[in-house]
Amino acid sequence: MRSGRLWRRCLLLLLGLTALPALLLLLLSGAEVRPGRLHPFSRNHHQENGSWSPSRDEIPAWMLEVENSMVERRRHLKEACSMLGLDVPGNDSLHRPNPWEFFVNRPHHIVWCNVFKAASTSWMYNFNVLAGYSPKFLQNSKLVPLNLARRRYSRPSLHDLQVALNDSISFLIVRHPLERLLSAYRDKLEYSLPHTLHQKLGNQIILKYRTGAPKIIPIGRKSYRKNPRWPTFPEFVNYLVDVHKKGEPFDMHWTPITEFCTPCQVDFDIICKFETLQEDQNYLIHLARLQDIIRPQWKNPAKGRTTHEVAAGYYSQLTKTQILQLYNIFRYDFELFGYSLDGYLELGINDAHSVTTPNT
Repeated sequence: MRSGRLWRRCLLLLLGLTALPALLLLLLSGAEVRPGRLHPFSRNHHQENGSWSPSRDEIPAWMLEVENSMVERRRHLKEACSMLGLDVPGNDSLHRPNPWEFFVNRPHHIVWCNVFKAASTSWMYNFNVLAGYSPKFLQNSKLVPLNLARRRYSRPSLHDLQVALNDSISFLIVRHPLERLLSAYRDKLEYSLPHTLHQKLGNQIILKYRTGAPKIIPIGRKSYRKNPRWPTFPEFVNYLVDVHKKGEPFDMHWTPITEFCTPCQVDFDIICKFETLQEDQNYLIHLARLQDIIRPQWKNPAKGRTTHEVAAGYYSQLTKTQILQLYNIFRYDFELFGYSLDGYLELGINDAHSVTTPNT
């Protein structure tokens, strides 16, 4: 027993000495090292060819530039969580970790919280490749990618997630709350597939919120009569406001990220943004040494009109009050990830109940 304890102490000492040069390098370079965990640049990644602790010269300049953005995003998130009191443990959905939507890949030491309508299709594909599915199989399969993934990635317990976070790179992808909401509306309601739960939900929204004949709705440079078989965007927003007032849960495709991934309770290494996704995911892939297995993906990209043109066509249908009500619903996502209402509130129709723009 005594010899066993001595052996373990020697091993821990050896591991500590091995990691010391990388930690000193990070301190000298000004990179962020969070208490209790190694920063991704110094973390050992257990690849087949051994561990990796890069020197400063081995880190490409473009990665260091992206890392500066990541440091700032983590700093902003931490400060916002503290200011809003979301970093305090509690029993509600905002103050306790939610491991349910996480994907944990232990062989490659990477952890992802899947945010729907924020490059989720692209990274579901990547995680399926990392799970061993071949690209050819994924291309030909008729099965839902999420269902395929859950065959290989069981939903982790909180303990499993905490263990994985200690030696993995954890990340999530965020998107402007109103852009993400519009994407979810168009995908799941406006273009809902027949005989689906979302089509059923759309019918329920129409029955409750539609009054009179459908109006002529301007979309970009064209106008057309809205097809009454799906809810209009204002009808959808009225539904969301009522659900929020009742304290009922949202559909996972438009649940606020703050509740879905609990970023104030889970320590993420990398916060990718949809607006800078190309460089962010390239950085992530190289940091995790996965560039020989997966590549940056951009599946389901918008076609034709720009995102701004699409957003203008829909948000100009809302009153300013409705837009402010949406801000209230997604307030924490706005504040934690540095988004604002700039360019959106101006689109709204003036109404008697409009109030002052929030400070975002």
